[in-house]
Amino acid sequence: MRLASRIFLAISVVILVLVVVAGWSLLAMNQIVALNRSLVTQTAPALRLEAALRESMPALVRLETRYAILHDAGYESLWKARAARVSQDFDRLRGLLLTRQETKLHLKAVAEFAMYQSLVGSLGSGVDRRTAAVSGLEPRLAATRSERALDRLQDATRASLEHSEQRARRLERRTWHAVMIALPASVVLALLGAGVIAVRMTRSLRRLSVATTQVVEGSFVAPVGVEGRDEIGRLAQAFNRMGERLREADRMKEEFFSHISHELRTPLTSVREAATLLRDEVPGVLAPKQARLVEIIAASTDRVLRLVNEILELSRLRAGLLAIDRRNVDIGNLVHRALEQVRPQAEARGLRMESNGAIDGARVLGDEERLLQVLVNLLGNAIKFTPPGGAVRLGVTAGTDRVEVAVEDTGVGIPPEALPRVFERYWQARGTRAGTGLGLAIVKSIVEMHGGRVQAHSSEGKGSRFVVQLPRAEAA
Repeated sequence: MRLASRIFLAISVVILVLVVVAGWSLLAMNQIVALNRSLVTQTAPALRLEAALRESMPALVRLETRYAILHDAGYESLWKARAARVSQDFDRLRGLLLTRQETKLHLKAVAEFAMYQSLVGSLGSGVDRRTAAVSGLEPRLAATRSERALDRLQDATRASLEHSEQRARRLERRTWHAVMIALPASVVLALLGAGVIAVRMTRSLRRLSVATTQVVEGSFVAPVGVEGRDEIGRLAQAFNRMGERLREADRMKEEFFSHISHELRTPLTSVREAATLLRDEVPGVLAPKQARLVEIIAASTDRVLRLVNEILELSRLRAGLLAIDRRNVDIGNLVHRALEQVRPQAEARGLRMESNGAIDGARVLGDEERLLQVLVNLLGNAIKFTPPGGAVRLGVTAGTDRVEVAVEDTGVGIPPEALPRVFERYWQARGTRAGTGLGLAIVKSIVEMHGGRVQAHSSEGKGSRFVVQLPRAEAA
C-alpha cells in the first residue's frame, strides 16, 4: 500500500469515529431538547393549570353556599363566571396532556365537573329548586369527586414530569459516556496510526540519512534495508542502485588513476634522471637559459612524480595493501623528527615553530615512518597556509589510553562550508590550489589504519587545528 493511502486511511478512520460520535451526540441532544421543550411548553403549564383548577373547586362551593344563604344574585353571577372559566381551563388542559393516563383522568375530572355544574345550574330557576339543590348532598359529592379526579390528574402529570426528567438524565449520561469513551478512543487511534506511520517513516529515513552520510564520507558498503513497497521503499531501492553505481564509478576511477599513475611513474622517473644529468652538466656545460629550463623541468617532474606516488599510495591504503610495521613508537622522538624535517621550510617562510616538548613515556603501537608521514603532512599544510610572521604549534597530550597530537597554525583558516570535506580525495578549498588534494586523505587513511582518528577545527582568518588521536601502547 502506498504511503499516501496509509495516511489517508488512518485519517479517514479517525474522522469516521468522530463523525459517529458527533452524530450520536446530536441525536441525543435533539432528544434532550425535545424533552425539555415538552416540559417547558406542556408539562409545567399543565401542572399550573391543574393546580388552578383544584383551587377553583372550593371557591365555587363557597360561592354556591353564600348564594344559598344570602340569596344575592351577585354570587350567582360570580359562580357562573368562575364555572365558565373552569370549563375553559379544562379545555385548555386537554391540549397540554402527554400520556394516556393523564387523558383518561382528565376526561373523568371533566365529567365530574359537568355533573356538579348540572346539579347546581338551577340556581336561578326558583327558590324551591335552588333550595333542594343546595340542601342536597349530590352537588357536594360531585364537587368532591371532581376534586379527587383533579388530584389524581396532578399526580399523573407529576409522574409524567418525573419520568421525562429521568429520561433526560439517562440520555445525558449515555451521551457523556459515549463522548468520553469515543473521543479518547479516537485520539488514541489517531496517535497509534500516526505513531506507526511516523516510526516506519523515521526509521527508514534514518537509515537513508545514515547511508547518505556514509556515501558522503566514502564508506557506504551495505545496502539500505527495503521495507514495504511504498514511496519510501522505492526511494530506498533507488538509493541502493545509486550507491551501487557510485561504488562502481569509484572503483573504476581508482583503477583508472592507479593504472595511469603506474604507467606514468617509469617515464617520469626517466625524465627526472635525465634532468638531473643535464643539471649536473654531464653531457656538457649549459648556457644560463638552458640551466633555467632544466631547473623548471626538474621541479615540474618532481611535482608530477610526487602526485603519482601519492595516488598509488592512497590506492594501496584504500585497498589495504600497504604493509604496516607495528612497533612501539616513542611520540617524543617522532615529534622531534617531524619538526626537524619541516624546520627549514618554516624558516624559509619566516614562521615560528613551537612545541610543548617531548612527553616522557608516551608511546603508540604503529609504523613510525607512516606516523612521521602524517605529522610531516599536517605540519607542511600548516606552513603552506600560514602567512609570514605567523606561528605553527605542535602539542602532545598523553591520556590513560590515548595519545593526542595537535598541529595548530595562525594561517588563513578553512571556510565553515569546506571544513567537513577537507579529508576527501582530490578536493581543495577555493583559492588553495597549492597541492594535490590527497595529503589529508592519506593522513586520514594512515591514522585509521592505526586504530585512531583525526579531526579538523578551524576559524576562517584565524587559523586551523588538526588533532590526531592514537591508541596508547602498553608499557614494555
